Amino acid sequence: MPLGRLFSVLWSANALSNLADGIAFVSMPLLAASLTDDPRLVAGLATLYALVRLLVALPVGVWVDRADRRTLMVTANLLRGGLLVALALTVHLGVSSLVLLYATMAVVGTLESMVDSAALTMVPSLVGRDRLDTANSRIAAGQLIADELAGPPLGGFLFALAAAAPVLAMGGLWALAGLVALALPVRRPSRASADAVVPRPSVSAEARAGIVWLAHHRVVGSLALVGALASVGYMLPFSILVLVAEERLGLDGTGYGLLLAFSALGGLLGSALAPRLRRRLGYRWTIVASLALAAVTLTGLSLTRDPLVAGVLLALYILHAVIWSICALSLRQRLVPDELLGRVGATARVLGLLGLAVGSALGGVLAAVDLVIPVVAGAVVFAGCCVLAAVTLRGDLTADSSRHSDGHPVANTPVEGH
Repeated sequence: MPLGRLFSVLWSANALSNLADGIAFVSMPLLAASLTDDPRLVAGLATLYALVRLLVALPVGVWVDRADRRTLMVTANLLRGGLLVALALTVHLGVSSLVLLYATMAVVGTLESMVDSAALTMVPSLVGRDRLDTANSRIAAGQLIADELAGPPLGGFLFALAAAAPVLAMGGLWALAGLVALALPVRRPSRASADAVVPRPSVSAEARAGIVWLAHHRVVGSLALVGALASVGYMLPFSILVLVAEERLGLDGTGYGLLLAFSALGGLLGSALAPRLRRRLGYRWTIVASLALAAVTLTGLSLTRDPLVAGVLLALYILHAVIWSICALSLRQRLVPDELLGRVGATARVLGLLGLAVGSALGGVLAAVDLVIPVVAGAVVFAGCCVLAAVTLRGDLTADSSRHSDGHPVANTPVEGH
């Protein structure tokens, strides 16, 4: 189903950006390891990146709602492209340092949050709300191919050629993504907004408005809560998956990489199935079924020692994650007013990032007792998410009307069931 030229432009810019992200996933830790022998400082780069994205999420959400989103995408991509080209030059000349790498990636993390948020909030205006499932599915498929399948091996190959090569490639890809995004439309402010003389609220006040709106909206608030809990369930086993692969499945580093690559194929299948399942089952039961699949696959993973069985289970698990993500995102894009999409999305993202942090920490603690415990705990969490979604996501979800067009929350309006 064609989604139009403008969506193709957005998809292309997003795919180029994700390919750079995939290269970074492998090459940045390798670059850090070439600058220090301290494993804490190497691991600290990923910690810093995650922390920066968490801290800037809400202010970035405000600016995505305030400013023209195309301008944000273009500017942020060109800026991080320029930063990486400059970093590549320092690496090539042998004058780079760990401090410079940390500082660069902190800025890149901020800019990435801005690009991702701006791109997602533009989708409804480009394709229409009745085609969001298909649009988000295609974006998810492109992200999986670029970020999970193509980017990491390309990053490793380029680093083997020269330490500066993947850094330069990342900078070029991000800059190209910014240039491609120039073809996207500019979001014009409404006449009422343009003529208004009321002073603009502070960034913190506007961020709070997004938080309050989400808290008062039955469907979007429930999705955010389920998403936060699902993030805990996701990281419980995945934080120690490499140990499970080594000690229970008998895989070496190469085998572990192949296991992850195979599991990503499940995500591609999920991106193809999501729109069809949603049309057949509706949002509620598609979400419930995907969460139930996560609980079942993690239960199976806790019981098996066969690498092939584990690979199939993980592929089905990633299939669930993609279907859940597409449905949750499409519902949020349908229900949240355009002027609040950035802030509400940022609030949901913060909850998800906190869930990932909690799940990762718990996974490590529980794994110290037994490697199977975090996997079983993840299955239990997803079973709880399944029940919570079935209970809270009732009625005609896409017709939920517990909001005003100006974005201010109102009392929840019960929605009649089918």
